[in-house]
Amino acid sequence: MRSLSAGVLAALAQRRLVARDFLWLIARNRSTGAPVTDGYWSDVGTFTASVIDPETGSSVSRQFFGAGALISISDISLVSNISVQNVTITMSQVADRVNDIVRTYDCKQAVVQIFRGLFDPDTRVIVAPAPCRFAGFVDKIDITTPSEGEAGSVVFTCASHTQEMTRANSDTRSDVSQKLRSSTDNFFQDAAIVGEWEMRWGTKYGPLQTKKKND
Repeated sequence: MRSLSAGVLAALAQRRLVARDFLWLIARNRSTGAPVTDGYWSDVGTFTASVIDPETGSSVSRQFFGAGALISISDISLVSNISVQNVTITMSQVADRVNDIVRTYDCKQAVVQIFRGLFDPDTRVIVAPAPCRFAGFVDKIDITTPSEGEAGSVVFTCASHTQEMTRANSDTRSDVSQKLRSSTDNFFQDAAIVGEWEMRWGTKYGPLQTKKKND
């Protein structure tokens, strides 16, 4: 269940809110691997907003750039389970900042955070730090270079961070990796040859019979 601040609840009760989306990307420098951050929002100009960091839960101040770079964000399903959620982000193909982040830097598996900020329509002041609505990674980038008279776009296909729970560990039966945890841990020392052991049981003997793990 989402917890709303007193400022947001009061504004909702008065039906006096204007919503804006904020996008935060963390790509990598292709040469050094250092993180490269950039922010966009669904309005014009440069805006410094307070958002709730999904990793720490604390309020942080970040700078976001507008002027039409962020075109649209697909619907985000707010669920309370661990299913993997997918979001599509469409950005301007002619925006200099967008071209810089996708062509100069490495956006493969870049961190994606989407926030929803609520503003007072009279003062244009954000009523509370924007909560995170989606946290995940870039799965695919489609860059469309248009022909004359057509529209181009940069489309990010993103998956939520819960996809990390679907990854399998390739080192679960490795003696070498087990010893990285503890040099005296020899639990898997015979894993590579145990299938060739021969055991005698009465008049029968031969290699140990194994079964495939059920899928």
